[in-house]
Amino acid sequence: MTMFQPIATQGCGCDRRDTVRTLISIDVALALIADRTAAVDEAEDIPLGHALGRILAHPVRSVCMTPPFDNAAMDGYAVVTSALAGKGPWTLDINARVPAGQAALCPLSGLQATRIFTGAPIPAGADAVVMQEDVERTGTTIRMRHRPGPGLNIRRAGSEMAAGMTALAQGQRLGPRQIAVCAAAGAGIVRVRRRLRVALLVTGDEVRQAGATRAKAQIWDVNTPMLAAALTRPDIDLVAFEHGVDSAEGLLLQIARMAGGADLVITTGGISVGEEDHVKPALLAMGADIHFSGVAIKPGKPVSFGRVGGAAWLGLPGNPLSAFITWQVFGTALVRRLTGEAGDSAPRRLVVAAQDIARKPGRCELRPAICTGIDPQGREVVAFESATHSAHVRCLAEADGLIFLPADAGFLAAGALLEFQPFCQN
Repeated sequence: MTMFQPIATQGCGCDRRDTVRTLISIDVALALIADRTAAVDEAEDIPLGHALGRILAHPVRSVCMTPPFDNAAMDGYAVVTSALAGKGPWTLDINARVPAGQAALCPLSGLQATRIFTGAPIPAGADAVVMQEDVERTGTTIRMRHRPGPGLNIRRAGSEMAAGMTALAQGQRLGPRQIAVCAAAGAGIVRVRRRLRVALLVTGDEVRQAGATRAKAQIWDVNTPMLAAALTRPDIDLVAFEHGVDSAEGLLLQIARMAGGADLVITTGGISVGEEDHVKPALLAMGADIHFSGVAIKPGKPVSFGRVGGAAWLGLPGNPLSAFITWQVFGTALVRRLTGEAGDSAPRRLVVAAQDIARKPGRCELRPAICTGIDPQGREVVAFESATHSAHVRCLAEADGLIFLPADAGFLAAGALLEFQPFCQN
């Protein structure tokens, strides 16, 4: 029996039971995002060559059979199997040559063969293709020692797609594989959701652009370039990214303006309960609907979600690692809902801890982790740092995703199974 011994350390008090009881779980927060968010209505038709990364608004249906005709699966010779009497070998006369892209004009009968190449139409009368390595050719004849079966090496018309069948469902993100399916279905134009209009507002008087002159009490702005990069994707139109005015009145006007031209407003910082946290008071003064404010996670406890005007609002913490982690867990799920992408959040899988974990229980902890290999049982192994610091981002450069440490676990031995969510690849 494994005993979990809580680690007794003097902390900030955010893990006190009375505090944690006022927070909601990750799964409840994701359920609220799914329940309170609908996809944008507008759609547009675009050429397939411009559709990478877009979300299908309508299913893609094949315009004809695929393949559209019976064709050769490899280079060889088309033959009529019923004409091959006895045990063989058989000698056949070559009557024609059919490369891919040309029609088979000469039908086959009796002891005849047609030289044929991969993808070329099967001549009338033929019912098998013998690969070229299985015959001996002399001039205009071939010699076969083995009897082919009917249908050998023939791709039948409609064997992949029937005319009018659904090749891709609505809500699919169009990557290279999905675009290949669209092309095979004959869809040169696809109907996709319009790009999601997103406004990004980063707060904090203490931050300055990386490389710029800064005072001793100031720090580099990590959140703006980090989140702008995360939002640079084909299905998003980043209509604005601004630095927040550090007053409730100024933020109210700024957020109202940004919400008027966006489907989603993302803010960082200003959502805790300090005297300098002005974002939430400004939203409440605007009459915003706040669906949740505070999730039982570490880091990222203050993360919030609601609506302001006609836009969804996601409030991320100000510390960069907290902002990145909460974006990965909640932001990507929110964008999926708004763009109409199938599925509500990134899939998780089980992995094995490479080392012991000792931590203070109370909230579900999310740590960046690196996939290091496979254990003798064939399970994926991950390694991670011994502690999470909400302002430290250096660990993100090599990390492959996040591990989820259960809220009530103070100690987990090496080899323990953990949930793992890979980072989204935009």
